[in-house]
Amino acid sequence: MTNFDNEAAVKAGAEAAQKGYEQFTKLTNEQLKKAFPDAADKFEHLADFNKGNLEAVFAASQAAFKAFETIGQEFAALNQSVLETSLANAKALIACKTVQEAAELQGEQARAGFEKAVAQGSKLGEIAAKATGEAIKPINARVNEAVESFAKPVAA
Repeated sequence: MTNFDNEAAVKAGAEAAQKGYEQFTKLTNEQLKKAFPDAADKFEHLADFNKGNLEAVFAASQAAFKAFETIGQEFAALNQSVLETSLANAKALIACKTVQEAAELQGEQARAGFEKAVAQGSKLGEIAAKATGEAIKPINARVNEAVESFAKPVAA
């Protein structure tokens, strides 16, 4: 699947789940109204609350999915870079005239490779930290809404 197809699939899944949840709550609410008229309003409140939870989870999932996509692209670019660097290093080693020259070149290549690995690790760490922050935003917002919601009395 392409990136666009994956995003569309996640969105379609979220919409289908939301429709199913709405149908479920509607039917359950109708049955509750018949059996327990006083409980129906409380069930609607609970259903609305849970719907918000689902929306927050889907929003967090989409943010996490985008982050995995970005990290995958970074790894692909890194693999390409490593391949190109390895080829260039091999050509440079082949061109060396003495063992001393080859040893010095290998030392330089190893140092450069280590520095690049540290930089790439830091970059991936930053991407992961940012992605975690983005993915947790909808959940945190939902928690704040929940705290506010439970602070208000439910209509009897």
